Amino acid sequence: MAARLAQAVGVLMVLSVIVFSLLHMAPGDLVKNLVGTRRVTDEIRRAIVEHHGLDRPVVVQYLTWLTRAVRGDFGTSVRSGAPVLDVIGDRLPLTVGLTLLAFVLAVGIGIPLGVLAARRRGTGVDRVVTTSAVVGISAPGFALGLLLLHVFAVTLRWFPTHGGGEGVADRVWHLSLPALALAVGTAAMLVRITRAAVAHELSQDYVLFARSRGLGRRRTSLMVMKNAATPVLTSAGLVLGALFGSTVLVEETFSLPGLGQLLADSITFKDVPVVQAIVLLVAAVIVGVTLTVDLLVLAVDPRQLDHRARRRPIR
Repeated sequence: MAARLAQAVGVLMVLSVIVFSLLHMAPGDLVKNLVGTRRVTDEIRRAIVEHHGLDRPVVVQYLTWLTRAVRGDFGTSVRSGAPVLDVIGDRLPLTVGLTLLAFVLAVGIGIPLGVLAARRRGTGVDRVVTTSAVVGISAPGFALGLLLLHVFAVTLRWFPTHGGGEGVADRVWHLSLPALALAVGTAAMLVRITRAAVAHELSQDYVLFARSRGLGRRRTSLMVMKNAATPVLTSAGLVLGALFGSTVLVEETFSLPGLGQLLADSITFKDVPVVQAIVLLVAAVIVGVTLTVDLLVLAVDPRQLDHRARRRPIR
C-alpha cells in the first residue's frame, strides 16, 4: 500500500508541473496574464515580478508556487481580484452536490440493472437492459440535458430551468435534471461492467457446487456479489472522480454557478490562476478517490493484497 501511496503522490507531482506550466504556455506577456485587463504600470510590473518571482529560474518559480499551493494560496483571480481559494470555495458546494447526486443516481440505477441482466442472461429482460445501456453510453450528457430541459422544465414545468436553489430540498430539486443528465451515461457503463462481473461469477464451478450442496439462494447470491464486487467497486470509484471533472458542459447547459461554469468563464477571460487551481483540484480529487477505492477493494477482498505479493519475483 505504501507503493500505491507513493504512486499517487508521484502522479500529483507530475500533474502539478503540468498545471504550473499553464501560465508559461499561455500566449502573451506573463505579467499581463497575471494582471488581466488592468493597465500595467512599471510599479505594478515590478510588484508582480517580485511577488511571483518571475525574475528567478523556472525551477525556483515552480517550487515557490507549489509551496503556496500546498498551503492553499493560489494567488488572486485576474477577473474578480479576490483570492482564488475564496472564488473556488463559493462554487465548490454546488459542484460537489451535483456530483454526489449524479453518483447516487448512477449507482442506484446501474448496479441493480446490471445484476438483473446477468441473472436473466439471454432473455428479453437482458436484451432490453443491455440495449438501453448502449443507448445511454452513446448519448452525450449536454445533449441529454437539453432534451430534459426542454421536456421537463420548459414544456411540463416540473423542474426549474436554471439556478442552484437554496436549502437542501430546493437544491436537490434544482439539481435533479442536471444530475440525471450527468448520471445516464455513467449508469449505462456500470450496467455493462456489473453484468459482465456477475455473469462471470455465476458461471464459476463454486456456484454450481454451492447449489448442489443445498446452500440457499441468499447465501449463494452473497458469495457471488462479494466476488464480483472488486471490478464494480473499482469502476464506481473511477466514475465518481470522472463525474467531478466532467460537469462543465452540464453546468453550462443548466446555467449552474458551479466549478464547471467557473472553469469555462476563467478560460474565456484567461484567468490563469483560477484555471490552475481548478485543474489541480480536479486532479487531486480523482487521485484521492482512486486511492480510496484501492483501500476499499482490499477491505472487501484481502486476497488482492496476497495476489499482488505472489506476483513479485522470488529472490
